Amino acid sequence: MQRFFVIAFVAALVAACRPAAAQQPSTMGPPPLVQLKAGISDPVNTVLAWYMARAAGLYGAQGLNVDIVNMNGGSRGAEELQAGRIDLMHVGLSSVVKVNRSGGELRVIGSLSNVIRFTFFSAPGVKTAADLKGGVVGVSTFGSESDSTVTLALQKLGLTRDDVVIKEYGGGMKRLEAVKKGEIKATAINEPVSSLAREEGVNVLVDLVPEQIPWLFSGIVVRKDDIAARRDLLTRFLRAGIEGNYIALTDATRAKEVLAKELKIGSAKVLDITYSDFKQQSPPNLEPSVPGAQNILKQFPDASQKIGDYIDTSLLDALKKDGFFAAMEQKYKR
Repeated sequence: MQRFFVIAFVAALVAACRPAAAQQPSTMGPPPLVQLKAGISDPVNTVLAWYMARAAGLYGAQGLNVDIVNMNGGSRGAEELQAGRIDLMHVGLSSVVKVNRSGGELRVIGSLSNVIRFTFFSAPGVKTAADLKGGVVGVSTFGSESDSTVTLALQKLGLTRDDVVIKEYGGGMKRLEAVKKGEIKATAINEPVSSLAREEGVNVLVDLVPEQIPWLFSGIVVRKDDIAARRDLLTRFLRAGIEGNYIALTDATRAKEVLAKELKIGSAKVLDITYSDFKQQSPPNLEPSVPGAQNILKQFPDASQKIGDYIDTSLLDALKKDGFFAAMEQKYKR
């Protein structure tokens, strides 16, 4: 009996000396996902890498919960980013130049498209430069890619911006409806809306797509200070997006399912064209095009012409050095 009490006493003493956390089963789960708000100028095929990363659970695997928000215009989204109301923005370099010229500090850290993908459609009865002259040309927002590329389309027609009236009209579908009604005389539209326009017989005035003009068309943009302050977070975002891009480029069936869902595409023909267009313009590792950036900067001669004032590839450079790009190539056998 005495031996029993000794054993019991020792057991109680050992239990009392254990840390409190060891006496109870842990109730701690995985850490909460970090919330990120990523803006897009419009639901278009250049967003597919992000859509795929979300659909494949890649953001969650990186500890992120990414909310993809339509900002209804690139320049508007870039301004919201600079103001701190979103964390990242899918937008072309033209909008970055516009914000930075006004005192902002935005940087492109990756690219989802490095060539112009716009077709210039016109209203009924507008078949020539003479028909267009003096009319309204619709853009998503001033300073956006739909705005800056209008300059190139007008040059093809022997016109300048002074020969037309340029107005903001919002997203691609809204601009298409305005062209069809004759409310505006022309606008630049990309996929999938451009395929819908062609199916409906809307007149093509200038098609910039076949020319494959280098252009930093859809950048991944952040605030400059966040590159240092949130480096790990942004690196994880890029990891997920790059892998999402590899899946989209190598698995057509899966990619088309995501495109159809996100862009609400019901036509198999339009879906095929939209996916093919994505494949032709998407850099696998999201690396920005320097010639594309230079072509845009030529449109803004009064702005700084230094690439480093707009693009920071240090995050991508680190991923490449760490072997992440090579691992993706091996995993998806591109």
